[in-house]
Amino acid sequence: MTGRTQAEARDGKRKSEFVGSLAHGLSVLQAFDGGHGEMALVEVARRSGLSPATARRSLLTLIELGYARLVDKRYVLTPNVLALGSAYLRASRVDEAFTPELKRIVETFGDAASVTVLEGTSILYVAHVSQQRMSRMTAGVGVTYPAQLTSMGRVLLAHLPEFQLDRFFAEFRAMKPTARTIDDPNELRAEIARARDSGYAVAIDQLDYGVAAIAAPIRDPQGEVVAAINSSGYSGTLTRKAMIEERLPKLRASAAALTQVLRRYPALLHSLRPLWPQANAATGSAVSMPAPASSGGASSAARRASSKKAAYRSPIGTP
Repeated sequence: MTGRTQAEARDGKRKSEFVGSLAHGLSVLQAFDGGHGEMALVEVARRSGLSPATARRSLLTLIELGYARLVDKRYVLTPNVLALGSAYLRASRVDEAFTPELKRIVETFGDAASVTVLEGTSILYVAHVSQQRMSRMTAGVGVTYPAQLTSMGRVLLAHLPEFQLDRFFAEFRAMKPTARTIDDPNELRAEIARARDSGYAVAIDQLDYGVAAIAAPIRDPQGEVVAAINSSGYSGTLTRKAMIEERLPKLRASAAALTQVLRRYPALLHSLRPLWPQANAATGSAVSMPAPASSGGASSAARRASSKKAAYRSPIGTP
């Protein structure tokens, strides 16, 4: 092996170690949520999907950087973590771009409206406006929910390339938080196909009782789906027919308006566009390629981290 080849191998190893360390740190950060605000090491390891030794190294790094703290043998995050998310909000100007249109939807129908993208097998909220006063599952910027349980998730899944949708179902985990939740993969595929054909999705009592929502895709100026927008409310007062007849036209108009808005926010537009892995016909492997121009449970954070690293960052509430 030549000196240059040895140097390249060392550089590759260092890069791989750095990426692995970063992924572990993100998995640890994502292990904390509303039900797990402070945890012992064993809990962090279990929820992040890491070994205790790896979780401990990541926690020590986060403590050194000021993002975590150890109190009475339990780890907590510090307010410095907020700066990580707020940097994106400031740089992309996401509130400036999306909030006016979401407010118009809420002013028309009350309830709530949101914009999400796909992140692995979940939807990630990037904007949210609400007038709701009822107690219900929390939606807000940075919150994630399983894509299969939500109207926005089904819209975004419907616009994945076919091989990506196959990948989603290969990793599919049935969930049934309510008696009405669709948990059969064949039935869910049919629901996603209907969303692709109709250009919208409705979800009633799928994620939680009382949650009803209708969603439509947001496209970039070249016509590619990059996000989803919804209008949601209480299922006790909203029917599928009423949402389609009354809310869908406004929702589609808002989605079209946001396509034009994105022209004025190039940083936001570029951040929303997915990185698709391109299947290698010879090997069947996937290689991440730029897009064309045109919660909870053991190791959920680890699954998100591994799906990003091995698959994609794709644009896939109240939900």
